[in-house]
Amino acid sequence: MSGRHRLRALGALVVLNGLIPIRTQPFYVVYLLASPLSFLFFISVLSSGAFVPFGVTGGLILTMLSAGTGLQSDMTHYRQDLKFQDIVVASPVEAPTYVTGMALSELVYSTPGLGVFAVIFVVTGLANLQSIAVLVGVLLLVWAFASALAFTLATYLRDVRETFMFSPLISLGLSVLPPVYYPIDRLPHWAQTAALFSPTTYAAQLVQGSVGLYSLSFGHALLDWGALIAITAALFLVAAFKARWKEP
Repeated sequence: MSGRHRLRALGALVVLNGLIPIRTQPFYVVYLLASPLSFLFFISVLSSGAFVPFGVTGGLILTMLSAGTGLQSDMTHYRQDLKFQDIVVASPVEAPTYVTGMALSELVYSTPGLGVFAVIFVVTGLANLQSIAVLVGVLLLVWAFASALAFTLATYLRDVRETFMFSPLISLGLSVLPPVYYPIDRLPHWAQTAALFSPTTYAAQLVQGSVGLYSLSFGHALLDWGALIAITAALFLVAAFKARWKEP
């Protein structure tokens, strides 16, 4: 398959699963923002505004995480209900192109939600050159590892309803329990150790450190970047070797 045809396939998938849903069902965008804005609201009220910056940075991470994990239900629906993946398998489109196109469509679909939090990020005075650079890098890695995880799971699910079971567990393990919306030192020592198993912990620490919410040394930042990149690479390897592209 030529590079030109790959680009056309990517564009078609972005339109199919990203732009058309925004145009036909705009309330899905509101649904995407519901959880991050709810967390921000309750954190603002309970902390009397003191933890608003944590809510803003956490909202950005959760929105991008949702953009990646949303791939799970969409790809399960396309594979099982519409048999669309069977058509793709029989076509010249390779698996990496299909997965990348679907992941990009989720990213495009989440753009309005990210835009809302980006405006809040600027209005609350958290934006500077360093924080923006760190934020962009972190969010791309969050989207990448979440997409790889979602794709792998989607190839094993037999019904789209099964995604309703896994999605809350993923959200709980990657956005609620880890210190995404609060500083890690609020956790007891054993919980801080457990939080290190979640990649979003490293993502949150990097973003919080870049805006001055978390004291992050240069060495600690390198460790966080290394851990986040390593986990992302590991999930890509799992997706490459363990995901089921064709039906058994």
